[in-house]
Amino acid sequence: MRAVDIIIKKRDGGTLTAQEIDFFVRGFTNGEIPDYQASAFAMAVLLNGMTNFETTDLTLSMARSGSTLDLSKVVDLAVDKHSSGGVGDKTSIAVMPMVAACGLAVGKMSGRGLGFSGGTLDKLESIPGYRVDLTTDEFLEQLKEKGIVLTGQSLDLAPADGKLYALRDVTGTVPSMPLIASSIMCKKIAAGAQAIVLDVKVGRGAFMQTLEEGRELAELMVDIGRLAGRKTVALLSDMNQPLGSAVGNALEVIESIETLRGRGPADFVEHCLHVAAHVLVLGRRASDLDEGRSLARKSIADGSALEKLRILVAAQGGDASYVDDVSRFKRAKFREEIKTPRSGFVSQVNARTVGEASVELGAGRAKKGDPINHAVGFLIYKKVGDEVREGETLCEVHADDAEKLQKAREAVLSAYQIGDEPVPPLPLFYE
Repeated sequence: MRAVDIIIKKRDGGTLTAQEIDFFVRGFTNGEIPDYQASAFAMAVLLNGMTNFETTDLTLSMARSGSTLDLSKVVDLAVDKHSSGGVGDKTSIAVMPMVAACGLAVGKMSGRGLGFSGGTLDKLESIPGYRVDLTTDEFLEQLKEKGIVLTGQSLDLAPADGKLYALRDVTGTVPSMPLIASSIMCKKIAAGAQAIVLDVKVGRGAFMQTLEEGRELAELMVDIGRLAGRKTVALLSDMNQPLGSAVGNALEVIESIETLRGRGPADFVEHCLHVAAHVLVLGRRASDLDEGRSLARKSIADGSALEKLRILVAAQGGDASYVDDVSRFKRAKFREEIKTPRSGFVSQVNARTVGEASVELGAGRAKKGDPINHAVGFLIYKKVGDEVREGETLCEVHADDAEKLQKAREAVLSAYQIGDEPVPPLPLFYE
């Protein structure tokens, strides 16, 4: 078997066998197959696609290219929740404690933000002392003892994916559905998830800009999960405007805490309840979505979800007093309310514009390794469908630099469109 023959077969539209895919992935991972052949392979896949069986075989081969976790040794059923990322998407910080409070163990490995999409790890590090570098043994022990873990990807998980993505990024082969889907799912499978809930974002502030693209990716990942023996559900949710009110790091953690206290923004609360209900159904803690929502609501009402967040923070070395007193979080030097220039109805709050403006403030990274300012960001008060009057507060900017504050003011105003006619609110979920 030769790498060039596999490339030619896919170039000519052929269907690769599991053995051919595994040979190529193993050879690329150990350095026997060079970058230029892997780049040619990726381009052939981009141009000719893959069947769902091929994509599943690619996913499993990449999952097997490094370490894998077997969570069945410590919990009956391990459920993972993945979001494709967006602006103001702090869902995991609220949903995981809700689900854990309902008796379902949740162990999640999250990533950092890059570009205008925030990362869960960066947000949690706004709590002093919070560790995101747990070892494998620490991950398993905490999952068993506390029933909740939220850490970084410290294992050698799916190294083939990391190598291949680095090439895709510089060879114009990122927008390939089979390569995107296998990249996401191989890490979930390697991390030991037996059931997976996928929150696929669609819109201006998401990687998938259209509902059709989002649906295609979601259906493909669900098929991969099922063919790989994992219970998998995908939700298509809106990311045309920021989710909730807070965009930033500490600001989003504060909003998550307030949500677990029963005081979160209505759209974010509804989003979290819907996602939590699906996780609880998939994890066999609820018989249907109505029961799942009821259980999730109860965990907020009785304080057990907030207590689970407190347990999570303390277990990973964080100062749990921040959960009890959000005034302890670092605050930005400047806080300015942005007023609406006219009366009317909000027809757009461009999520991408807001996300990019938050990066300029210092809340995100323009490139890997950039420092994060946890205090800065936005509070978005008016959303699509809201009626506003001239001089009313649209949003609030939190900045540590006067010049950046001026640019953020201009950017966030440009994200808004206000018209004369009433506009329906955007749906939280499409399918």
